Amino acid sequence: MKILVVGSGGREHAICRAIKKSKKTTKIFCANGNAGIAQIAECVAIKPVQITELADYAENNSIDLTFVGGENSLALGMVDEFERRGLKIVGASRQAAQLESSKSFAKDFMARHKIPTAQYKTAFSTVEAAEILEAGEFGGEQSPVVVKADGLAAGKGVVVAANRAEAVSAVNELQNLVGADAAQKIVLEECLFGKEISLLLFSDGKNFALMPPTRDHKRIGENDRGANTGGMGTITDASLLSAELTAEIVETIVKPTLIGAEKDGFPFRGILFLGLMLTENGVKVLEYNVRFGDPETQAILVRLESDFVEICEAIIAGKLNELSIEWQAGSSACVVLAAENYPQKPRSGDVIFGLDEVEKSNDVFVFHAGTDQNETGEYLTAGGRVLGITATAKTLAEALETAYAAVEKISWNGMQFRRDIGK
Repeated sequence: MKILVVGSGGREHAICRAIKKSKKTTKIFCANGNAGIAQIAECVAIKPVQITELADYAENNSIDLTFVGGENSLALGMVDEFERRGLKIVGASRQAAQLESSKSFAKDFMARHKIPTAQYKTAFSTVEAAEILEAGEFGGEQSPVVVKADGLAAGKGVVVAANRAEAVSAVNELQNLVGADAAQKIVLEECLFGKEISLLLFSDGKNFALMPPTRDHKRIGENDRGANTGGMGTITDASLLSAELTAEIVETIVKPTLIGAEKDGFPFRGILFLGLMLTENGVKVLEYNVRFGDPETQAILVRLESDFVEICEAIIAGKLNELSIEWQAGSSACVVLAAENYPQKPRSGDVIFGLDEVEKSNDVFVFHAGTDQNETGEYLTAGGRVLGITATAKTLAEALETAYAAVEKISWNGMQFRRDIGK
């Protein structure tokens, strides 16, 4: 099969690697890819948001299957356009993608289908948001409040304000942070306390299959300090979720979400990402994503033992229930290496040293997120998050030790990473 992957980050590199392992794959294309992806796929110079051009390319090149990596492509209706042309594609429809592309849509959906989540209110301007806060609808002056841009903001549209004054300041700064389009509406939420966990699943609209639970580390600095990022590292480990909690999540969140989506006219097919908070009052949904997370994907797919392409075909055919999806036992860890000044205005063009030695190891997977190559073949930084160094092992401690040992062999001017992933 000829398979097209849409995207250019570490997530897409991990997806391409999983596809390459399939006995069904004959050739992989990636639009638009990166220097690491180019080692295993033919990179296509079409941007992930160029929906018509990508559909034309799939038709003209007899692509058998397309997999969409990122949320922007889905929100723009890529799946709808491909399906309209009779092209096989894995991903959420434009309507289903609103579960991620609009925080207010998602919160209203959860309220309508009685899915546990934080109390919220939607404001249609910064003035209205400030008025809601000043009226004390989310507690007193010292009460923490979560401020969210309604639209897509590359993981940077959420501010956890420690008190009312910080929340008002965040509301006023939100447009500067994420842009006017993403902040046209503002969702205000009560602040939930507990342990965060992410649970991803494959869905064909009716049937679903859970992936190993994972935990992301969002802040740029150690001990969860500093600015929010797209993610600085992830772990997978069985200890993250007990069997009892998993069963609770399935009954109170997963099934109601899939049934609710079907009732509302958009059966969910593709990858569903549940951002969860384990509170004293039960598990609650922080957010939905309608695609693989980044860097969650890197830590999850290295443990997949089943054929990824067969899973994709089952999603499209509505036969996910006929597959038994197997995962490698143990744990995994992904440590993100970022460019200087990320997440503000990351520097690019720095030469990356040490990659050759690390990539020879059978215990470590190097996923390229933001890389390029110069004329002499040297790898260069070309984005905020540059590499995801990932390892698997029987225990989480061993996976972390292996990943960090590899990190120590890689360097470039201004490289930054967290030393406390999984701690």
